[in-house]
Amino acid sequence: MYQIGDIVQPRTGGPKLKIVEIHDDQVVGVATNDENAEKITLKAADVTPYTEEGDFGVC
Repeated sequence: MYQIGDIVQPRTGGPKLKIVEIHDDQVVGVATNDENAEKITLKAADVTPYTEEGDFGVC
């Protein structure tokens, strides 16, 4: 489903995360803006692939 290096976001909202480890039905990620930050472990079912929607940069 997911691979190391994928960018995901928790379904409930929160920062986008880069997957650094995968364990059975869990993914471990770090914030993309600070890869030295604390690792966050979530169930794979609780994250979605990160996408940017909307008109970014348009005023």
